[in-house]
Amino acid sequence: MSPAASGESQPSADAAPARAEERSAVIDLAAVRHNVRRLAAVASPAKVMAVVKADAYGHGAIPVARAALSAGASWLGVAHISEALALRAAGIDAPLLAWLHTPDSNFAAAVAAGIDIGCSGWELGRIVAAAREQERPARVHLKVDTGLGRNGVTLAAWDSLLGEALEYQDQGLLRVVGIFSHLAVADEPERPETDAQLAVFRDILAMAQDAGVDPEVRHLANTPATLSRPDTHFDLVRVGLGIYGLSPFEDQGAEDVGLRPAMTLRTVVAHCKDVPAGQGVSYGLNYRTAGPSTLGLIPLGYADGVPRIATGGPVRVAERTYPVVGRIAMDQMVIDLGPLEVSAGGTSLLGEEAVLFGDGADGGPTAEDWARAAGTNNYEIVTRISTRVPRRYINEAPDSDGGESL
Repeated sequence: MSPAASGESQPSADAAPARAEERSAVIDLAAVRHNVRRLAAVASPAKVMAVVKADAYGHGAIPVARAALSAGASWLGVAHISEALALRAAGIDAPLLAWLHTPDSNFAAAVAAGIDIGCSGWELGRIVAAAREQERPARVHLKVDTGLGRNGVTLAAWDSLLGEALEYQDQGLLRVVGIFSHLAVADEPERPETDAQLAVFRDILAMAQDAGVDPEVRHLANTPATLSRPDTHFDLVRVGLGIYGLSPFEDQGAEDVGLRPAMTLRTVVAHCKDVPAGQGVSYGLNYRTAGPSTLGLIPLGYADGVPRIATGGPVRVAERTYPVVGRIAMDQMVIDLGPLEVSAGGTSLLGEEAVLFGDGADGGPTAEDWARAAGTNNYEIVTRISTRVPRRYINEAPDSDGGESL
């Protein structure tokens, strides 16, 4: 007779205790709101554009955009029109700028959706054609290359672009909403190139004024300039890295600049096994245990966005931090726990939470630690976490901030 037939009560599947995900990137939206408020206070009276390109640096564009706007951001910024259209499709109607285009970019969809379009010169004809097609004036921000050497009209062509844009504005086909540029070395405040770029930007603004252009916003500052160069703030600052709680400065951490990291990358220990001295670990066998030891398997790898090169990156398990040993593989990596009786009091760590990086509380690992291990920056560490790692959002409602203000 089955247990059900005998009348014995059986646990329902719904009654099983909730378990954490095998792996997840936990995004604290209260931290995002804190960071936006902090940056808005620094930038005031300039407004804040929250840059949510690249799926909000891996944090999730739609939830981060909503959190940033609720905390006082006035604008949103993305690289591609497709990213902007996704925000509009989610019902987000805040002022929104997209600035990196190709000849195949959907300018007509951008105009129809009321998306501001960055223009480096060559796009102007296509933008005007889209405005004619939509029977709606385009909102344009003219971009000047003041020294970074990427997109933006050259100084030699600036006067010509101004004249063309004004002609189209007089015809009702566009509105020059903004003039902007981008800084090359603001994360190294001692370098003189920022002063040179700022001087050029002031010159091109003077030329625009003389030509009769009256932009709504002039914007130059990124996160490092927002924090260190108030003379670059103008009407609007574009903050990306800072809203995710990461410092742009080599010699200052997030706490030093008043920010809170928003992403915690975590999983659980997938396997523990005792091995003898001399045991090789992972492809290439570049690491061998110094003595009898216990190896812990961490089920994240370069397919999840962990840099393959970052051997030595820290993993926090049971309040201790262990470096990754051997090569990081596509799906997994290994930490050497040492003799288990020493590292965990003789208790297996199978199933214990393993944190690769988070807010650094209590000495825990950070994105900066992984950046050092990989020879890169913290921008890349968070942005590259792949979609195979589920995002989980906490503190979604502003009332979870506990009345915090800056």
